[in-house]
Amino acid sequence: MLPGSLPSSSTEDKLFPQKYTFQIKGRVYSLDKPKVMGILNLTPDSFYEGSRVSQEGKLILETAEKMISEGADFLDIGGYSTRPGAVDIPAEEEILRVAPAIELIKKEFPEILISIDTFRSEVAKAAIGSGADVINDISAGDLDPEMLNTVTKLKVPYIAMHMKGTPQTMQNYSGYSDMLPEILKYFAEKLDQFRKLGIKDVILDPGFGFAKTKEQNFDLLRDLKCFKVMGFPLLIGVSRKSMIYKTLQISPSEALNGTTALNMFALLQGANILRVHDVKEAKETVTLFEQLYP
Repeated sequence: MLPGSLPSSSTEDKLFPQKYTFQIKGRVYSLDKPKVMGILNLTPDSFYEGSRVSQEGKLILETAEKMISEGADFLDIGGYSTRPGAVDIPAEEEILRVAPAIELIKKEFPEILISIDTFRSEVAKAAIGSGADVINDISAGDLDPEMLNTVTKLKVPYIAMHMKGTPQTMQNYSGYSDMLPEILKYFAEKLDQFRKLGIKDVILDPGFGFAKTKEQNFDLLRDLKCFKVMGFPLLIGVSRKSMIYKTLQISPSEALNGTTALNMFALLQGANILRVHDVKEAKETVTLFEQLYP
């Protein structure tokens, strides 16, 4: 599939829209309408300072409650910063950051869906054991050879993201002969691997900001609709990222307006889940999108 080969709108899209469902602990969830995933970072060094939450239980619950009250469909909890050049930490420390927080949130808000943002199978197992529902892996299994077997055994939905290298080295791997076909090929091979392992509930994330330059991020977003050919739901995470604040020559703390603009464009291109720092504004964007395309 070549960039631009799928139209931005078609009769087929309107008459036969793609319907996605996934199962969590015996319950079926639908992605027939766009969802919002709130980011809860239990890290001291995530790129956006406003997203960092301390380990204090009261603050964790206050942050979770705020996002839930604003309409979050998921909370994405991470204990390992994946910003470019982030400091590596051991899995034990990552588990100590996320597992107690997940237990705390699930006890107080049992209905909220929680995804664990990790590329380590050991952390994923601990998080699911603590109550998490979904595994969100920035490496699609490439950074831990046990991850896909773990997903198979746990029988949970799996968010697979495209990246090259590691968080420490990814900015050195932004060279592509032809980026979009290469990423589509990457996901096609991954989906074949998932199918053979019995991993059925898959969500794809093109990986904005991961092994991609600012210009490549915009190229990817512009051609996002091409990913519909894969037949799986799309998660889009552009919230307050450098493609926005570097373009506008502002700081991440000033990048909410740009985030909202790109989130609306992503919805128009077929995004199913928006991963964001600012839930209220993302939910408003979804509401307006649904008024345009009821």
